[in-house]
Amino acid sequence: MDNLSDTLKKLKITAVDRTEDSLEGCLDCLLQALAQNNMETSEKIQGSGILQLFASLLIPQSSCSAKIANIIAEVAKNEFMRIPCVDAGLISPLVQLLNSKDQEVLLQTGRALGNICYDSHSLQAQLINMGVIPTLVKLLGIHCQNAALTEMCLVAFGNLAELESSKEQFASTNIAEELVKLFKKQIEHDKREMIFEVLAPLAENDAIKLQLVEAGLVECLLEIVQQKVDSDKEDDIAELKTASDLMVLLLLGDESMQKLFEGGKGNVFQRVLSWIPSNNHQLQLAGALAIANFARNDGNCIHMVDNGIVEKLTDLLDRHVEDGNVTVQHAALSALRNLAIPVVNKAKMLSAGVTEAVLKFLKSEMPPVQFKLLGTLRMLIDAQAEAAEQLGKNVKLVERLVEWCEAKDHAGVMGESNRLLSALIRHSKSKDVIKTIVQSGGIKHLVTMATSEHVIMQNEALVALALIAALELGTAEKDIESAKLVQILHKLLADERSAPEIKYNSMVLICALMGSESLHKEVQDLAFLDVVSKLRSHENKSVAQQASLTEQRLTVES
Repeated sequence: MDNLSDTLKKLKITAVDRTEDSLEGCLDCLLQALAQNNMETSEKIQGSGILQLFASLLIPQSSCSAKIANIIAEVAKNEFMRIPCVDAGLISPLVQLLNSKDQEVLLQTGRALGNICYDSHSLQAQLINMGVIPTLVKLLGIHCQNAALTEMCLVAFGNLAELESSKEQFASTNIAEELVKLFKKQIEHDKREMIFEVLAPLAENDAIKLQLVEAGLVECLLEIVQQKVDSDKEDDIAELKTASDLMVLLLLGDESMQKLFEGGKGNVFQRVLSWIPSNNHQLQLAGALAIANFARNDGNCIHMVDNGIVEKLTDLLDRHVEDGNVTVQHAALSALRNLAIPVVNKAKMLSAGVTEAVLKFLKSEMPPVQFKLLGTLRMLIDAQAEAAEQLGKNVKLVERLVEWCEAKDHAGVMGESNRLLSALIRHSKSKDVIKTIVQSGGIKHLVTMATSEHVIMQNEALVALALIAALELGTAEKDIESAKLVQILHKLLADERSAPEIKYNSMVLICALMGSESLHKEVQDLAFLDVVSKLRSHENKSVAQQASLTEQRLTVES
């Protein structure tokens, strides 16, 4: 290592004199030393102050730039050397070197920057602000024949694409076109995997999604799926998953999704449809998720239901009832839920047997499946009185809902169960449904729902409770009493933060509850008149009007 000390001293002198031959000799010695013992050599380099000299030597016209960049890349493999490289001011001259025409200089410069900024979001953000993204994209286009340079660009893109601030810059380049062009040329699995690793984070950006679709990425992905679908090789299975996952990701953008739907006539949409009946779980999953993404606007939903998508999805669900694949169940239910949103689809889906298919999953213990099952049923019965009554009289379903209303660990399942309980009453307006819900112990949950932090849920609960009070007060009276509904209504009316519709529906409910002697007494004991009379001057006309009516009712009945 004494030789190394001599080399470093000599390097300092030749760096000042700028005698390139001597300089090259010293740099070669350093590279050799680094190859033998990187860490120890790096420590010596740091102690020697040579890094600061490198900043002034990294100039485009120097024949030594590639070797200096290589040395920096080697020392920056060590974490302890990264900050010293930054402090020595190496980033700016290295970024300038990315404009070089020399492929070796470009390669070593890319490596040096990559190693210095490795794992540091702040340094990577600095590179983005210095404009490296457009420069690297241009390099990829010019040097696509150079495998090492191409790989360097891909590694850099993979690191930079994870930063949100990079997406806008990437979107303003022709990165999509370059990556798709490169992708089409690759035969080796490893190379394609590298490109996939860049595509996935980039495709999270909606503008880039559309660019990738326009550049023809989808056709490449469909081809991979076709080639790999019957293979049982590990690499092929992994590539099939990556390709189909990426396909689904591209459909998350509204514009890219609509472009690929092509009014339901598109080749891509047709190919995705063919995945659903396949025997490959990954394709079934991707197919169902793709349909859920296509089903993000009414026009698409109506078209798909009219063209038989429901049967494909219910068949798929049937294949996954016993020991089924949970992710496939979840995806198929997501698709059905979205398809059930347009009013015109509800009756068609009900007559196609969707409720029967969905109810087979009532015994599922998986919260994501429970959540989607509840959402699908809630969408289906919206304004469908007959279906709501049929489901509301289904004791097994109602008992399961009451059980899930207590799923404290799963707020989503708990919320959806409460909302479905309320919906069964609101849409059926049926005494039988109310009786079933009372007998199953559902009242306390509807009362709790009236105190939810979400106004929409509070409101749904109050409307359901008002229907119960109007239609079956005798049956529900004891449960309403023990759930302390009257006290809750008093709080809601007294609370200035309660929304107008909450105040309005709380007063409607108070009037309905007065039909019960014991509840009437509770209302009198709580001095409701004071709270209600204040609401007569409420800025919302409906609230003020209802306050006058409620006040009259309270006065007459007191």
